[in-house]
Amino acid sequence: MSLARREFLLGSLAFPALAAQKKALAAPPNILLIVAGDLGTWMLGCDGNRDIQTPHIDLLAKEGTLFGRNFVYAPQSAASRASLFTGKTTLFDTLTAQGYNCGYAGAWQSGEQPEASVTGKAHQFLDQQSKDKPFLLTVSYASPHPPYDGHAAQYDEMYAKSTFENMGREPASPNAADGKEMLKDVIGSLRKCAAATSALDAQIPLLLAKLHDRGLRENTLIVFCSANGSLLGRHGLWSDGTASDPVNMYEEVVRVPMIWNWPGRVPVESVRNELVSLYDVVPSLCEVAGAAPPAGSIGRSYVALAFGKRLPKKQPWRNSVFGHFRNAQMARNSRYKLVLRDQGKGPGELYDLAVDARERVNRFDNPGHLSIREQLTHELAMFEKG
Repeated sequence: MSLARREFLLGSLAFPALAAQKKALAAPPNILLIVAGDLGTWMLGCDGNRDIQTPHIDLLAKEGTLFGRNFVYAPQSAASRASLFTGKTTLFDTLTAQGYNCGYAGAWQSGEQPEASVTGKAHQFLDQQSKDKPFLLTVSYASPHPPYDGHAAQYDEMYAKSTFENMGREPASPNAADGKEMLKDVIGSLRKCAAATSALDAQIPLLLAKLHDRGLRENTLIVFCSANGSLLGRHGLWSDGTASDPVNMYEEVVRVPMIWNWPGRVPVESVRNELVSLYDVVPSLCEVAGAAPPAGSIGRSYVALAFGKRLPKKQPWRNSVFGHFRNAQMARNSRYKLVLRDQGKGPGELYDLAVDARERVNRFDNPGHLSIREQLTHELAMFEKG
């Protein structure tokens, strides 16, 4: 990575203001990283959704800090999980060298194991832990992910009469691709997805109870996130970035939950609106653990933000995040989103999210938005360079 790109993306990584915080974290905490499947932030009650019941995830956010503008690098499960971990073994090896017991419960790609099985494996790992040595446990759920099965019937019964009037579904798009079969019966498909989401939500108290039973909760940082989101009928599409041809970078698939919860350490009822990305998770967890991030990590630690600390004035947080999936590239700042395809040779998109949150009006060819298009194109080129 070139120095210019590193300075642009990260700013200085030397944070004098964090010295006191690092001292306070001299005893590294346990880390429980929970990764959901196709769960966009917009699907959660804590983000305003009133059709899908997620009370335990909502409570986790209420009792901790929610990053309201957290984005994926690639809006598809396997690719996104790879960017999250910067290579699964890399993160595990880094914290193992730091003295952590590292464990993994779940499916690395997606879809092989139901929630109860994943939670059971997580319990087995936690039963083997003690207070003498910190651990990193990644619990990776495929849910909610088509075909939305493997959960108890009680969750289907919760939504048997739901009509999901507030979900914002639209008629099927002519460019619908992956998941378009779900659009044949949108209400029925939404009922299945909502049931799978609530079944996932029900795993949270089971994990917390095990931590409490083992006496580990007090010194355990819980991080909850998702690999990608889903459209669920919005834009006339169903699944993730592959829901359309060409692939898409809509907010529903790129904006995913990021919750930090650690009693007495992470501020409660806090919402951070800085733009962060899944590629920031590895350096953040490494800082918490007192380890240097792996070579090649492109993100920046946001531990100070998660702990409610102020960044030095000369080292402000960046104002853009980036994405890349197949032939599509994304640059997204606090107001605008740019999507380029085929290095700018394919169809482009530019949305003013301040007045068009649902991304219905493409301003890419609008002369009045030429300067912002050029600015984001330049920032994207700097990010991709090196």
